[in-house]
Amino acid sequence: FLFTDVVDSTKLLHELGAEAYAKALTEHRRLLREALGRHGGVEVDTQGDAFFVAFTRASDALGAAGEGQRALASGPIRVRMGVHTGEPIATDEGYAGIDVHRSARICAAGHGGQVLVSQTTRDLVANDLRDLGPHRLKDLSDEQRIYQLGEDEHPRLKTLHQTNLPVQPTPFVGREGELAEVLALLDLYRIVTLTGPGGSGKTRL
Repeated sequence: FLFTDVVDSTKLLHELGAEAYAKALTEHRRLLREALGRHGGVEVDTQGDAFFVAFTRASDALGAAGEGQRALASGPIRVRMGVHTGEPIATDEGYAGIDVHRSARICAAGHGGQVLVSQTTRDLVANDLRDLGPHRLKDLSDEQRIYQLGEDEHPRLKTLHQTNLPVQPTPFVGREGELAEVLALLDLYRIVTLTGPGGSGKTRL
């Protein structure tokens, strides 16, 4: 699966104006459809400025993603893309299942001009992909190892729990006073140090 999404579309609409933005969006769709079609992509769904495309082979999806980004590079519209391989359920309305959601979440973590690839897809292709490490995605409990097609530099991925602290298995109960105090201090200072004996709950706080 390949998901695409235009980045900062509302901001671009204000910058270009409605007529110029509509033309740019039409050109973006034409260029993407040409690239997707050349690699055997089948449009499953198109909503607004986003595409959901299915391919027979993972390598075809990556080829289409790379060609599509190159075709869009000189235009004003920037697109993020996510590629994942799975076995969804085919319905009368298209595809359903966790692999569809995983594909969309991977796409949503990226930035304009970036192609993100799941571990599953990476294992199926011979391409040299840049390892961006494990990440947690919205509504997915397990960490997902994400790769990037190409060596371009992009900001940090928009994923959850961007910290080296472990994800806690239970809600944080109590310590409301201490929590409020720490948050108030963080409004004033960039760094706040918590000290105390081992086992007092510093890490959890």
